[in-house]
Amino acid sequence: MAAARSSHRGLAAAATAFTLWGLFPVYLHPLRDVPALQVIAHRVTWSCLFLLAWLLARRELWRLAATLTRPRLLAGLTASATLISCNWVVYVWSVTHHHIVDSSLGYYINPLVNVVLGVIVLRERLNRIQWSAVALAAIAVAYFTVLAGHPPWIALWLAVSFSLYGLVRKVISVDALPGLATETLLLTPLAVTYLLWCTAAGNGALTRDGAAIAALLVGSGLVTAIPLFLFAYGARLLPYSTVGILQYIAPSLQLLCGVLFYQESFGPALATGFGLIWSALLLYAADGLWRTRAGAQGALARARPRR
Repeated sequence: MAAARSSHRGLAAAATAFTLWGLFPVYLHPLRDVPALQVIAHRVTWSCLFLLAWLLARRELWRLAATLTRPRLLAGLTASATLISCNWVVYVWSVTHHHIVDSSLGYYINPLVNVVLGVIVLRERLNRIQWSAVALAAIAVAYFTVLAGHPPWIALWLAVSFSLYGLVRKVISVDALPGLATETLLLTPLAVTYLLWCTAAGNGALTRDGAAIAALLVGSGLVTAIPLFLFAYGARLLPYSTVGILQYIAPSLQLLCGVLFYQESFGPALATGFGLIWSALLLYAADGLWRTRAGAQGALARARPRR
């Protein structure tokens, strides 16, 4: 019974995290007149303050201090902080410049890029179904390239940068909360310096664009940190395959936001390319679910007493 309750809490937390990420374009769109770098600088700064306060309230600041005294871990978190900040800049720019559909494509591609990185970097092996999914995704990228006359740079950048971020966080040993706090702490001096320079030049949106924009910029710290915490909490309580299925909530909601709320184009030609991506993801997800179920049944069979 306790395990079932934990699973339900984990499912609710992870689903909420992906839903918040999927609706993030609605939060960012009013900030379309604020330069993307300023939005990211505020996001980093206020996230850092919020996370430090959170660690202080939990009496866990010692975990942050322990992380900062380990040079190899600090080097890894510096790399991950750089990758996630680059990802954020492109994502914010795409949302505020009418490329929400392109950004959703990036996060649809992301799981398959993870698979490719697993093969190249971690020497993981794929079965035929998984290779078929990767091949379908490659065909889709080629299709989008021919359709637009150039590669889908926004989608590819978002997918690759976030996959590399996930890979770095996978190979370094640090918990989600102190790791995220360290990343934002490393970026905050640059972010604050940039914001002070913008304010001195008269371009600071926090003091120039009114109370509503200022509130959104300050609140960006909360809407950054809360989904990350919910995701980390849910991921600990759920099977990895379940998390893999839930992650498609975010790009699906992003796509709906772009098409329904902000009237971005999604004609038959674009839908064909997305259909290829969705087919690849369906293949990969179905294979993962089958393997998880087969493993569970095998474990149950081994646990049964022999007569």
